[in-house]
Amino acid sequence: MSDTFERACAVTDVPDEGVVPVEVGGVEVAVVKSEGQFFAVRDECSHAQIQLSEGDVGECEIECWLHGSRFDLRTGEPTSLPAYDPVPVYPVRLDGDDVLVDVKNPLNQASL
Repeated sequence: MSDTFERACAVTDVPDEGVVPVEVGGVEVAVVKSEGQFFAVRDECSHAQIQLSEGDVGECEIECWLHGSRFDLRTGEPTSLPAYDPVPVYPVRLDGDDVLVDVKNPLNQASL
């Protein structure tokens, strides 16, 4: 099995309880650090096609700044309306000072 992880950013690029927008393998991704863990989700709200990376992060959730939809960073599932469709969540691993993301093998079945 081939390794499909690609470098997204440096560990130090992502602030605590923060997010950084990146492109990995042609996919717009929001790399997030919340509660000491790194996550990666498609950088697009499933409700209004707004960049999630412009929203707030806290308690393993990311909030869309436009209408307030919140998504669980572990599952991509919406935790508040108006969104009702999940966002894709991608595997993340750390390699030294780098954050690696696998956009070819999402952890959930969400699709935008």
